[in-house]
Amino acid sequence: MPAIVQIQSLSKTYASGHQALSTVDLEIEEGEILALLGPNGAGKTTMISIICGIVSPSTGRVLVAGHDIVDEYRITRELIGLVPQELTLGAFDTVWNTVNFSRGLFGQKPNPAYIEQVLKDLSLWDKRESELRELSGGMKRRVLIAKALSHEPKILFLDEPTAGVDVELRQDMWKLVRRLNDSGVTIILTTHYIEEAEEIADRVGIINQGKLLLVEDKASLMHKLGKKQLQIELRAPVAAVPESLAAYKLEASADGCQLTYTYDTQGERTGITALLQDLHAAGLQLKDLKSSQSSLEEIFVSLVSAP
Repeated sequence: MPAIVQIQSLSKTYASGHQALSTVDLEIEEGEILALLGPNGAGKTTMISIICGIVSPSTGRVLVAGHDIVDEYRITRELIGLVPQELTLGAFDTVWNTVNFSRGLFGQKPNPAYIEQVLKDLSLWDKRESELRELSGGMKRRVLIAKALSHEPKILFLDEPTAGVDVELRQDMWKLVRRLNDSGVTIILTTHYIEEAEEIADRVGIINQGKLLLVEDKASLMHKLGKKQLQIELRAPVAAVPESLAAYKLEASADGCQLTYTYDTQGERTGITALLQDLHAAGLQLKDLKSSQSSLEEIFVSLVSAP
């Protein structure tokens, strides 16, 4: 089965000369949750805007469910829902009218029961007759999500959907995302909350300076690039790591009570057994052992900061 979104050699250079995207190739599978991570200005929003038909590409091609986003714009746009970063809403219309009107813009027949369910899912039902100008920032964010879902899209783009919102909305948002995904909706999100991507995404893409550095299954990425560390707590502090242990490149804590050993999870041997034997031979007595693995955030930082 072909991917639901196919991005082929996509580039974007603005009139100012700034290249926001540089030859990006990406396939997004139907029904997955893909998290796009990258620092500000990395090109995440530009890529989403091109797929959604808001920004024109300089070079390359994008297919959505096999349809070209330029030649078959009307078809592709009907398949996509977008929650933008900015709170782009009017002031005097009601929540109900705004969401209902958005559905009509995509040529969908009225479906009050569906709109009611969306508003209830987003805790907006009690605000349905409120004017938009009366809502808090968090409630306006909920309305943007409701608008994006109003025409029952097959693909949902969430561009920093929880930036600056309260914890309650964030939790509601991810519950709704999981329900939508369970129903078959493909989710693509950008977020600065890397722990959220780590929790919810199937795959992770990392963008920096307009280039897609990698796209990897989340578990596989953390297994490949994540480092494991063994924290060795000693019964007595050491002034320095003994020379006999130099090959292990141990890091000692400031008080000398703990040694940290970093090893490759992909290696045939971790070296832990030999290390423990050599610690004993060096006369060091162990009090406790604890292992830990790199988080997605640590992997992300290491990739975008690499020269």
